[in-house]
Amino acid sequence: MTTNYNDRSVSKVEVTGSEARHYDFFMNMITGGTYPFFIRRAVKEMRIQPDDKILVLGAGTGRNISLMNNYLSEGARVLGLDIGPEMLEQAQHRFADHPYISIEDQRIDEQLPYQGEFDKVFISFVLHGFIQEDRLKIIANAQRALRPGGEFIILDYNEFDLEHSPWLVRFVFKMECPLATDFVGLDLQAILKEQGFDGFRTHPHYLGYVRLLAARKKGEK
Repeated sequence: MTTNYNDRSVSKVEVTGSEARHYDFFMNMITGGTYPFFIRRAVKEMRIQPDDKILVLGAGTGRNISLMNNYLSEGARVLGLDIGPEMLEQAQHRFADHPYISIEDQRIDEQLPYQGEFDKVFISFVLHGFIQEDRLKIIANAQRALRPGGEFIILDYNEFDLEHSPWLVRFVFKMECPLATDFVGLDLQAILKEQGFDGFRTHPHYLGYVRLLAARKKGEK
């Protein structure tokens, strides 16, 4: 059956229930225990400064924000957005004693109110789970929220030819959100250029099938 990549109903991006409550454990398990090392390296590649203002689109359990916090001072600000009740509960509990970190219930594919407030916008394994129309809305939200010279940092699948990839990669994608198949065929840098970004830097992971892509909002800080 052919997947309709404009059909929001095929998305698996919203994680709820038992999967959400045990999400960090599942991520460790399905990556053969490599996920903690990978995500620490990826957060280091964000090049966080102590007083950074960071918007996280898809806060999840707060695991990534907890790693970011290792680089931050009390002059920083982190705002994490999510909609899953189990995810929100875990993240809000985790940062209850951190006044500069807040977690809010907010969809990221609707227009957000932030204008030029953040040094970095971070999104991890979320963008691939939306249809292209909604991905563009999310990119536009990031662009508006950033200060000139700020970075939109996308940790997600790289671009590659899925059809001719090794069997293990194709097997993983049979279990993935169907929209990820569409995502890996996109020229994401070209899309970001059209949305007002330049100054790209890329950090590959997992044999190049995953990458951290940082794109700078045009303009000077």
